[in-house]
Amino acid sequence: MNRREFFQRGVHLAAASSLAVHSGATWAQGKVPRTGGVKLKLGLNAYSFDRTLRAGEMTLEDLVVYCAQNGFDALDATGYYFPGYPKVPGDDTIRSLKKKAYLNGVTLSSTGVRNDFSLPDAALRKPEVQLVKDWTVVAAKLGAPVIRVFSGAKVPDGHTFDSVLPWMTADFKECAAWGRQNGVILGLQNHNDFLKTADQTIQLVKAVDSEWFGVILDIGSLRSADPYEEIEKLVPYAVSWQLKENVGYGTREVPTDLRKVKAAIDKVGYRGFLPIEALGAGDPREKVAKFIAQVRSVFGG
Repeated sequence: MNRREFFQRGVHLAAASSLAVHSGATWAQGKVPRTGGVKLKLGLNAYSFDRTLRAGEMTLEDLVVYCAQNGFDALDATGYYFPGYPKVPGDDTIRSLKKKAYLNGVTLSSTGVRNDFSLPDAALRKPEVQLVKDWTVVAAKLGAPVIRVFSGAKVPDGHTFDSVLPWMTADFKECAAWGRQNGVILGLQNHNDFLKTADQTIQLVKAVDSEWFGVILDIGSLRSADPYEEIEKLVPYAVSWQLKENVGYGTREVPTDLRKVKAAIDKVGYRGFLPIEALGAGDPREKVAKFIAQVRSVFGG
C-alpha cells in the first residue's frame, strides 16, 4: 500500500467511525441524547425562598451563600428575583451574581421566566416570545445552560388543546432556535396548567422537535394519574427537575416517596442537575435544610 492509498483509507475509516458515533447518538425525537447511567448534582430552586426574596429580606447573592453553606451544587436563579423583573438586569448585576456563584463553588444551573404562549391573540404572544428571548440572553451571560419556561395558563375559552398546539409549537420553535444561537436550552416546566399530563408534555416537546428544547420535570404538578408512572414517562425528556416535597393525586397531596422517584431515574437513566423546591408555610431555611437531608438520605450527595 503506497502513501496515497494509506491516506485515503485512513480518511474513509475516520469518516465511518464518525458516522458510527453519530448514529449511536441519533436524535430521538424529543428525547435527550445523553450517556447512559445516572449522575446527579443536587440544586436549589430559588422559588423555595419566594416570600423572602420578594420581601427584600434576601437577594440571589445571599441565596448563593446559603447554597454554599448547605452543600448545594447549583442554584436555579429564577428571573423573578432580579430587581426590575421582567425587565432584564444590567450587566453589572449579572456579572456580580456570576462571580459570587463561582467563588462559592455554586453553579448557576438555570434561570426562568413566567411566559404564556396559550394566548389566542398573536399580538399578545409576541411580547411573551420576546420575554423568553431576552432572558435567554441573560441565561447565556450568567453561564446558565437552561432557561425554564412555561406553556400557558390554560386552554383558552373556545379552544382545545389540539387547536392551541400549532401556534404554541411555532412560538417554542422560534425560541428554541434563539436558544441554540445563544447556547441555552429551553426547559419546559409541566405545571398543571395548559399541560396537565406527561403525554401532553411529550406531545408538545415532540412537536417542537429541537435538541435545544426539553422538560423541567416538575414532580408536584402531575395530578391526572399515578404521579410516579408520569415521572417515569418524562425522565427521557428531562433537562432538569423540580423535586418537591409532595406529589398529587388529583386535588390530594401526599409526601413524595423519594425512593420511587429514584427508582424511575435509575431505570431510565439521567445525568444532570436535580434541583429541589420546598414550598408551604414556615422558614424556608429550615424547610429546605430538612428536605435536602431527606433527599440526600435516598440519593446521596
